[in-house]
Amino acid sequence: MRRTRRSAPIIAGVMTPMTDLQILAWAVALGLAHLVLSVAFNVAGRGFLYGIGPRDEPPRQLGVIASRIERAYRNYIESFPFFAAAVLLGHAANPGKPALLVGAQIYLWARVFYVPAYVAGIPGIRTACWAASIVGVVIVLVGVWLP
Repeated sequence: MRRTRRSAPIIAGVMTPMTDLQILAWAVALGLAHLVLSVAFNVAGRGFLYGIGPRDEPPRQLGVIASRIERAYRNYIESFPFFAAAVLLGHAANPGKPALLVGAQIYLWARVFYVPAYVAGIPGIRTACWAASIVGVVIVLVGVWLP
């Protein structure tokens, strides 16, 4: 099995779509990227010694961009458990169901665009990305409940 530049594997010359669990794995990778980005901006804004220390003192205020990145990360960790649970339930109940795949892709892409939308501070775009991600989770759940 070989892979093209796209993420879908090539099997016998046919491109196969990503599975629900592959999308979940990409969402985990996105969460790790959120974490690293948030930590990097946090250390840059508050200092390395604060980052490795016991944090007994109140932290210095972060700048606008670093604060937005931190809030975007917190928002991700609030929504991800619902997404992960929905995908795992869907995979157990109806593996490969179109609603499961479509909803998972909507969630993932909405979350990919969420951070740049939040950092840019464009009114409404961040909220639209968040709403799209929640719609993705609901679509996955519909795939679990409907035959």
